[in-house]
Amino acid sequence: MMSTTQQKASPLLVIIAFAIVYIVWGSTYFFIQMAIQGIPAMLMGAIRYTIAGLLMLGWCALKGDKIWVKRDVLNSAVSGLLLLAIGNGIVIWVEQALPSAMVAIMISANPIWFVVLDKRNWKENLTSTATVVGLIIGFAGVILLFGEQVAKALGGTHDDAKIWGVGLLVLGPIAWSAGSLYSKYKGSSSPARVTTAWQMLIAGIAFLPASALHNEFANFDIAQVPAKAWMAVLYLIFFGSIAAFTAYVWLLQVRPATQVSTHSYVNPVIAVLLGVMFAQEHISLLQIGGLVIILVSVLLINLAKYRKYANEKKRVEAKVESSEELICEAV
Repeated sequence: MMSTTQQKASPLLVIIAFAIVYIVWGSTYFFIQMAIQGIPAMLMGAIRYTIAGLLMLGWCALKGDKIWVKRDVLNSAVSGLLLLAIGNGIVIWVEQALPSAMVAIMISANPIWFVVLDKRNWKENLTSTATVVGLIIGFAGVILLFGEQVAKALGGTHDDAKIWGVGLLVLGPIAWSAGSLYSKYKGSSSPARVTTAWQMLIAGIAFLPASALHNEFANFDIAQVPAKAWMAVLYLIFFGSIAAFTAYVWLLQVRPATQVSTHSYVNPVIAVLLGVMFAQEHISLLQIGGLVIILVSVLLINLAKYRKYANEKKRVEAKVESSEELICEAV
């Protein structure tokens, strides 16, 4: 049965939130690559999330929210480190070596890991033929993309940075899915905006030692950063972080995690279009094939969920109509 929170969520707000997550996050891959052309990768992550987190906390304070709830802050720290410091940190790091479109294609495997890591729903998910077939096809797509880089390595035309980048991109979705599920199941007594603020601020702070370890501070000259890199960072702060991530965290509270993960359908398509059209990136037919295979797997994985959710919604609406009829008859 649908939860009370899901029933109370405004359909219009849900549509707007999904649109923001779908479109804005699809564009962030392009803007991340634009930003790190002028700012060291880990330092860019620190700037982006620290500023976004502080701005969000300030807004929460103005709204009268209770900012410090120890349990919620600790839960936000765990999910924020998994989601942003590790999951998104890998994306930022590998975009130094890989095209933004290629990164988005690999990240489209997120929903596969949602199913694998969602232990509470293993019985339901792993007894569904469509879900199991989807998982097998999805892993085949990931192996296909990884295999392309291995084939290039064996052929002598490889780039070690690209090989490591593709390998890290297999781990990124695992961290992202784990953080999303942790955030969903641990819950929070605080509003979604407070949770989001702490997740971003803690992740932003976590980027600082990573930046120091790579000696980014010594090689950074703020006067040499081009205007377009700063504009990209501003876009990532206000749209990619504050708007889209807030919408994502809120959607996790009012919609099934598997349904929320469907942003993986749209994000890579937008990323590929932006990369090819504006960054002159080259995407091979094999990579496009890998994307199609992964998206087909995501569709199969979510097929049973969509049907179940639709049936539950119909049952709830039928009960409401039945109750209203009984009330009218009594009156």
